[in-house]
Amino acid sequence: MMSMKSIRSTIISQIQQVAEEDGKQLPSLTEDLVLLNSGLDSLGFAILVARLEEQLGLDPFTDSDDVSYPVTLGDFIRFYEIAAESSCRDKEKQT
Repeated sequence: MMSMKSIRSTIISQIQQVAEEDGKQLPSLTEDLVLLNSGLDSLGFAILVARLEEQLGLDPFTDSDDVSYPVTLGDFIRFYEIAAESSCRDKEKQT
């Protein structure tokens, strides 16, 4: 399982890369940054989620029964951390 620090750094890195490729200026990527104010549009977020699924092997948006969505960057990161923990527990149960 990836460490929580590794998940966080992967997410931040991918946000920066998607923004750079789209020519977007990012605000400071703090825990309390509201995702709607991040500078990424819906396509940018779709690209981000697809890349994170490829890199982390997780898509918490389709794997979760939770109908709430993250509001802040901190929420978004925790969403992935919780999915990683859940995935790890599921794999342990299978062995």
